[in-house]
Amino acid sequence: MKRSKRYKQSVSKLDRSKQYTLGEAIELIKSLPHAKFDESVEVALRLGVNPRHADQMVRGTVTLPNGTGKTVRVLVLTKGGKEKEAQAAGADYVGLEEYVEKIQGGWLECDVIIATPDAMGVVGKLGRILGPKGMMPNPKSGTVTMDVAQAVNEIKAGKIEFRVDRNGNLHAAVGKLSFDANKIKENMLAFLDMVVRLRPTSAKGQYLRAATVTTTMGPGIALERSALLDELK
Repeated sequence: MKRSKRYKQSVSKLDRSKQYTLGEAIELIKSLPHAKFDESVEVALRLGVNPRHADQMVRGTVTLPNGTGKTVRVLVLTKGGKEKEAQAAGADYVGLEEYVEKIQGGWLECDVIIATPDAMGVVGKLGRILGPKGMMPNPKSGTVTMDVAQAVNEIKAGKIEFRVDRNGNLHAAVGKLSFDANKIKENMLAFLDMVVRLRPTSAKGQYLRAATVTTTMGPGIALERSALLDELK
């Protein structure tokens, strides 16, 4: 893969033999050459789980204390009085049949979809489209609910959903490079704390095996695992 001059400059400032503390890594990513846009700060974890076993699936949500730094477009699929509730809460799009038809036709100009339980009979038609994109409303993630106002408010405030992939890796964006270092750190620790809390009881041995922090266009910076776990205590 061909790398940009900026990326190569960033790599040259890293000690690839070193694992950094979270504070050191955040200071480093803020000091490296950046793209012209406000890059996301992302964390990648390698977990000691086998997601092919249902009892070792790590999946959850967390509300980042300082938000994500991005504008999240929310679609609420509902009907009746819940439409007004969703609109009042700040949902970007509200409706049911018309949006189901639009999505079936290729429209998907939203980031999160919330649905009320009474709408799921219609929303179920979208499983093949939304499922592979990780956007299908689900009770476990709080996106199938009658309390649409709370769901919209939480998502707008910085609630994110995460799910381990088939190889035991977990990725999440935890803020923007423009955030000050403390806000990035608080968001990252909130995410990590939730992941640790969700450790499956059937997972044996070392649970958090590796952690890396990066930006959208930057190189990965390895985190020192034991120091990271100490931060969570």
